[in-house]
Amino acid sequence: MPVTPVTLLVATTNPGKTREIERLLRGVPVDLLTLRDCAAVPEPLETGDTFEANARLKAEYYDRTAGVGARAHARVRGPLLTVAEDSGLVIDALDGEPGVHSARYLSPEATYEERFAAIQSRLNAQPGRARTARFVCALAVVEQGRVVFETRGTIEGLIAREARGGAGFGYDPIFEYPPFGRTLAEVDEADKLAVAHRGHAFRSLAQWLDSDRRQRRG
Repeated sequence: MPVTPVTLLVATTNPGKTREIERLLRGVPVDLLTLRDCAAVPEPLETGDTFEANARLKAEYYDRTAGVGARAHARVRGPLLTVAEDSGLVIDALDGEPGVHSARYLSPEATYEERFAAIQSRLNAQPGRARTARFVCALAVVEQGRVVFETRGTIEGLIAREARGGAGFGYDPIFEYPPFGRTLAEVDEADKLAVAHRGHAFRSLAQWLDSDRRQRRG
């Protein structure tokens, strides 16, 4: 039977995330679009108190808004799925902060250097506390207003005592992965994606997309 072409609208404009996602989904038989391929729409208010809630909120929102324009895109020849993820850094000694507020920690305009300094100051004020932390990525896929797939990926590590490395983005320079003995900003992209939260989540998505494609064909 003929294969139904599927397009995946990835709800991000972040070039670092886009690059990682494209690499993780390489070889998966879907066409990829991002929000950069669609007419601009306002960002939704991320009012969820969990990563999962915000991922669902964003996927449903962009399916309703950006998805309208995406469906008219020349590259969309069949079903359109919208995927959104919410990810962040959870630090145990800071009671889970910055958590779901990672991208807006201190303020939406704060630089990551300012965020690093604030985190180090708070941790240094608690010298007896462990510096354990994890990155979390929750992912949701919506088709025609309905959530059809969800998953979560995590990576456990430590907050380094100083930022190290020039690769990666976001909080990568202060997140040390003990098996590597380096921060995620000190390793190449392939090594990072092999162990990182977004890698785990999008590999699960890739498996689901492959299964979904076979079901559509059947």
